[in-house]
Amino acid sequence: MWNIILYGLLFWFLYNLIFRFIIPVYRASRKMKQQFSQMQDHLRQNMNANQQPASEPSRPTERPTSKARSSKDDYLDFEEVK
Repeated sequence: MWNIILYGLLFWFLYNLIFRFIIPVYRASRKMKQQFSQMQDHLRQNMNANQQPASEPSRPTERPTSKARSSKDDYLDFEEVK
């Protein structure tokens, strides 16, 4: 009689452990992995789309030559405020 009750409690405990803990944790971890891989794929696609083709080198912006700038443009007047 006690053996049947003990086996019943053991079966109930294992059933709850498997279906209320192990399976939900497994499903959640699998879903997180899928979402993480989707996010990585999305970021890779965005990076590939934003990269410029190698055949078109970008031109640097031209700076005025030092002769074109006067020496007064290099310095700002400064007054100390108390």
